Amino acid sequence: MDTKNIVVGILALVVIGIVLISGCIEEKPKENTTQISAIEKFSSAEDFKSYLEETKTAQGYYSYGLRSNTMMTAQTSDLAFAEGGTQKIGAPTGDGTYFERVSETNVQVEGIDEPDIVKTDGKKIYFSPERKWTYLKRELMMEEKISPSYYEEPKTNIINAFPPADLSLDGEINNTGNLLLTKDVLVIFSSQNIGGYDVSNPKSPVKKWDIKLNDTSIVTSRLYNGKIYLVLRNYINEYNPCPIMPLTIGENPLVIECKEIYHPVSPVQTDVTFSAIILNPVSGEVENKISFVGSYSQSIVYMSENAIYVTYYYQESVFKFASKFFREECSDLFPKEILEKLKKLESYDISDQAKLMELQTIFEKYSKTLTNDEQLKIGNEMNNRMSDYYGKEKRELEKSGLVKIGLEKFEVTATGSVPGFPLNQFALDEYQGNLRIATTVGERFGGGSFGFGRSESANDVYVLDKNLKILGAVKDLGKTEKIYSARFIGDKGYLVTFRQIDPFYVLDLSDPQKPELKGELKIPGYSSYLHPLTKDKILGIGKENWQVKISLFDVSDVKNPKESDKYLLDESWSDILNTHHAFLLDTKHEIFFLPGSKGGYVFSYKDDKLKLIKAVSEISARRAIYINDYLYIIGDDKIVVLNENDWERVNEIKF
Repeated sequence: MDTKNIVVGILALVVIGIVLISGCIEEKPKENTTQISAIEKFSSAEDFKSYLEETKTAQGYYSYGLRSNTMMTAQTSDLAFAEGGTQKIGAPTGDGTYFERVSETNVQVEGIDEPDIVKTDGKKIYFSPERKWTYLKRELMMEEKISPSYYEEPKTNIINAFPPADLSLDGEINNTGNLLLTKDVLVIFSSQNIGGYDVSNPKSPVKKWDIKLNDTSIVTSRLYNGKIYLVLRNYINEYNPCPIMPLTIGENPLVIECKEIYHPVSPVQTDVTFSAIILNPVSGEVENKISFVGSYSQSIVYMSENAIYVTYYYQESVFKFASKFFREECSDLFPKEILEKLKKLESYDISDQAKLMELQTIFEKYSKTLTNDEQLKIGNEMNNRMSDYYGKEKRELEKSGLVKIGLEKFEVTATGSVPGFPLNQFALDEYQGNLRIATTVGERFGGGSFGFGRSESANDVYVLDKNLKILGAVKDLGKTEKIYSARFIGDKGYLVTFRQIDPFYVLDLSDPQKPELKGELKIPGYSSYLHPLTKDKILGIGKENWQVKISLFDVSDVKNPKESDKYLLDESWSDILNTHHAFLLDTKHEIFFLPGSKGGYVFSYKDDKLKLIKAVSEISARRAIYINDYLYIIGDDKIVVLNENDWERVNEIKF
């Protein structure tokens, strides 16, 4: 293999990296991270266009239209919620009966509700099933002259749930999606619109307002203090970037003018605008809004009681990264005139992509002057040096931008960045004014995937202050692996990484400037969802080989965490591996529920032992809730009610 092939191969893959992952924030080497120094608003559409052109020149590629998927699993950050479960107590149902307690959706932060397919007020259950195939009998197919199978448009079901003896279907809404419920208003988030329904009379729900999404995707939404907080994402029209109109309320489009859109003073490669909106769920009116630029990739939102945090993945200049490598690590391999050409190329006011193409041309010409022996030697040297260099410098290439929106004035209060990218919203947590964030770095560029040789991925935890400046970090957890779950509880952090085994890490974050790794446990399989049962007991749900695995971790000794018990379920999948909303904890009866593909399962964790105490078959289980001492297992086509005192069935209803 000659130098030409080595260099061309490396540089070609580097260019692919530019195309796939975009964004840039000003470098700040001393903290081994970058920091957006200031933000301002665009003055006009021409100003926005100029900004886009500037980011192209600075970073090489405008990744309009590219997408990246994120996996959403779940953790929580509030220990009181983790131990007790979110529930309403002693509320009237409206007909003279009372429920003593009722579960709510398993959410990240207590008091901040999240949309899900099931909601309840303790009297009614609101369930929005997915669209499903319906298969017809042959004679019916011939009579109706339609195909053997077709999509049956589902409806949101309103079920009279309490008391269980009165279980019945009260009403339906011809719309489905994720739900939020506040007082007598049910909000349905579908793919193209958001609708608010008055359900005070469940037999005849009335649509109060309708919002159409204009080529807009919902990143997330929350319900807090009677208001809905929406984070929307719109691709930028390069030729007409603003104003943007993310949604239409009734007949009136919401217009966000150019002068309302924030951007970093230092150019940030961007392909989307984010819009955070406060929505009144009763009237459907927008009460406040704020917009800023970012990138589509790994768009994650975490919301605390004080702020909304939005992250997006980006890469620093790959040309600068490659140029620094050649100058600092390969100066003995190339003559002085080649390095001088490289230095001159750095000063050109052209895009990164153009610089990389020119860099490739320079080395192609030089390779023709080498003998076969020289080519063989230099090629091997470059491969090995690049692997070592990327291993040391990977945190200077892969970053996540952070934007903090204060809820008090609903404005951007801080911006920043950290190396790597978080797994999901629950890799972020606010505690005592600081933000903790767990990231994986080296996963996307390592392993030779983008011409950077073989290098280990790693995982870090950073603690940032209220201005999103890094105070401290724990680095290089689970080398060669990536994060599968993270959870922050008070001044402790718990992290699971995985490649072939499941390292479970315990972190002491009591000193924000000196966070420490305290304990580590390596076991087969992995946990993709963590949930605290008590102060010293953490439940992990994941997989071992093909089976769903449930682990009970004892963290009473932070230096020596143990798997005190485990259970392998005869299931290959559970919705909990995809969404935390599918998990239910009932501390009164010391049980938890998880759905599977074959049915629903109720486990006891009493006396620190995992015991399957009830399995419900013949139901496509999705969620479970409890009202008083009754457990309602909700499936796609029916609900089964169990008495939690003896686990006998007391009623069921089919849709």
